[in-house]
Amino acid sequence: MEEKRLPFDLPVFVLEDAVLLPGAVVRLDTDPDGASEARKLVRSGEKRVVVALSAESELGVQPVATLARVEGVSRDGGVDGGVIVTAIGRVRVLGFKEGQPLPSARVEEVVVPAASGTEVEALALEARRLARDILALLPGIPAQVGQALDGITDPGALADLLTHHVPADSAEKQKVLETIDPVERLKLVVDLLARRREVLKTAHDIEGAVQAKVSKAERDHLLRKKLEAIQTELGEGPETDSDELGKRLSALRLPEDVRSQVDKELARLKKLPEQSPERSVSRSWLQWIADLPWGVLTEDNLDVDNARQVLDADHHGLQKVKKRVLQFLAVRKLRGDLKGPILCLSGPPGVGKTSLGQSIARAMGRKFVRVSLGGVRDEAEIRGHRRTYVGALPGRIVQALKRVGTANPVVMLDEIDKLGAGYQGDPSAALLEVLDPEQNKAFADHYLEVSFDLSKILFIATANTLETVPAALRDRMEVIEIPSYTSEEKAAIARKHLLPKQLEAHGLSGAAVELTDAALDRIIAAHTREAGVRALEKRLADVCRSLAVEKAAGTLVEPRRIDLEEIEPILGPDRFQPELREDAGVPGVAAGLAWTPVGGEVLYVEALRMPGKGQLILSGQLGDVMKESARAALSYVQANAVRLGVAEKPLEGWDVHVHVPAGATPKDGPSAGVTLFTALVSLFSGVPVRTDTAMTGEATLRGRVLPVGGIKEKVLAAHRLGLKRVVIPEACAAELPEVPQHVRDDLEIVLVKRMDEVLQAALDQPQPGLRVAA
Repeated sequence: MEEKRLPFDLPVFVLEDAVLLPGAVVRLDTDPDGASEARKLVRSGEKRVVVALSAESELGVQPVATLARVEGVSRDGGVDGGVIVTAIGRVRVLGFKEGQPLPSARVEEVVVPAASGTEVEALALEARRLARDILALLPGIPAQVGQALDGITDPGALADLLTHHVPADSAEKQKVLETIDPVERLKLVVDLLARRREVLKTAHDIEGAVQAKVSKAERDHLLRKKLEAIQTELGEGPETDSDELGKRLSALRLPEDVRSQVDKELARLKKLPEQSPERSVSRSWLQWIADLPWGVLTEDNLDVDNARQVLDADHHGLQKVKKRVLQFLAVRKLRGDLKGPILCLSGPPGVGKTSLGQSIARAMGRKFVRVSLGGVRDEAEIRGHRRTYVGALPGRIVQALKRVGTANPVVMLDEIDKLGAGYQGDPSAALLEVLDPEQNKAFADHYLEVSFDLSKILFIATANTLETVPAALRDRMEVIEIPSYTSEEKAAIARKHLLPKQLEAHGLSGAAVELTDAALDRIIAAHTREAGVRALEKRLADVCRSLAVEKAAGTLVEPRRIDLEEIEPILGPDRFQPELREDAGVPGVAAGLAWTPVGGEVLYVEALRMPGKGQLILSGQLGDVMKESARAALSYVQANAVRLGVAEKPLEGWDVHVHVPAGATPKDGPSAGVTLFTALVSLFSGVPVRTDTAMTGEATLRGRVLPVGGIKEKVLAAHRLGLKRVVIPEACAAELPEVPQHVRDDLEIVLVKRMDEVLQAALDQPQPGLRVAA
């Protein structure tokens, strides 16, 4: 059991995060008043003080503290500073009182009897062994501590000394201070030493591994610097990346403002340290400047005849585009310098818009690069990102110029009608500067932040429809409409381009293969329905694969002729049914002409009346515009019934049903106005419409016939169906030259301005026995 002495009052030094254990000599930092009080204690002979750890309790300090003896007061700069004390024992705090200059405590000294025995010796031996291991891991511990371990025989003193010097938090050390029994205290210290040894050993291993890497890096860096110094002395020093970039940039023909900015950035790069993240940003910018084709121009081939031959060899038809390119070359040849035109090729898919750009580049002797804009929603895709962003890059225009290597290529802006807009901005707005000849000579990409001349570039945009292209962007481009191909044009393209290409692609380039006209016409009419020739090329590929099987099997006999009878075994049943001509003259049925994305079609309008209340019924998935055209036609018939030769009140007691097959296909547009009008007059008058005649045009309430679009496709559809006469608005006569001459020769084309003229051209002669019901 512990022994106690009578309580006594002593001054207290309160520590916030440290514990003083018996046997230790330390310096306590205090204010000048506390140091003066300690000096007084030394002079008075009462050198004892209490050193306690503060606690958030009612007492204010920990219940067990350290009894210490003041050895002296150190002086810092002539002023009393730290107090030197020696810990001499433990005390139990009975009361604590704040005061000045030092608080005081009523304490009683705790005296612990000595302990001995085999267990104590074993614990002391283990503690010394652990302590030596820890001392080996802590080079900062004085050597005298290790030497003093063997000279300490008291187990309690050994435990206190080890706890004082081993790194541990104040809570663990306070626990040791409060353990009075020497044996239990030694056990606690052995456990503490074992835990600290493992922590220090792990930290030492980690530090050793890091130090080894650092030492190797420092050694390599030092050797590299020495090697550079030796090579410099010998005049054999290697070129740095900044030196290499500097040589490339100095050889470029840069504008003055760009040269100034490049020189500043190059000087900044040379000053930046190798490890600086700014160095990679600066070097990437200079690399992009060096990779761009500043002043690098390819010489244009201004031979107009050669360009015409190249364009004709690559593409069949497309005279408008070819004419515009030849005009550009002619003016360029005469003037010597001309800003590149900005063309927009608009037409349905598969008509050769993209491949035409490559042919134009080849005809002009320029390089070609394609920039796909389909689905682009970020304005930075056009103008680039600011250099402040991680992973920033220039826009697609600048990237294309880097790839192509010249400043005057043919740039194909593909699918410009499929640009989108999102929260990142509107890329179509960014294209306004790119496609403006007055602005693009000083185009500034956000990444480069210097001007680049785009005025020498021939921009060719492609679009399937212009409806989604903003008006401001359309205004900057020269739009050239590319119509759908006729059956004759498709046949010519297949023989001249598609079939030789597919034969070569399937290993049959040297084979003598002939596709008859009837077989090719069957493929075009029954196995494809498109404006272009993509599906036709796929069907020809199917034919070539069938021939490849024959050649691989050794059964191909040349010359190989493919007739009409072989199309179905190769391609299967017809995919599309041909249009059927209505040969029976029935009142109320009229043939109209419609435009579709895959070409023109003949649509039959059917009108029927039945007893009713004078209602107009419309069916066939008609759009709003077509429904309004039907109502306008009916109103005109009712208002002019007598003059048109029908009953004065044609709807009295009757309902009229107008249907436009096929019912599953949506239809809209104003061009069916005259067809609806003719069908209604035919129904009410009982006079059938001529079966060899089709018509198109917008009808007004005053009987005028207004122009409509797609005349070429509509006339070709009538010719394909075997009709002989076509009625079209007189205002559309200017579009007739686009119709092939042989089609115009086969058809009687009637031009009309009023709906009365439509009736004269379309209605058949009245037949006996047909009377209009009253």
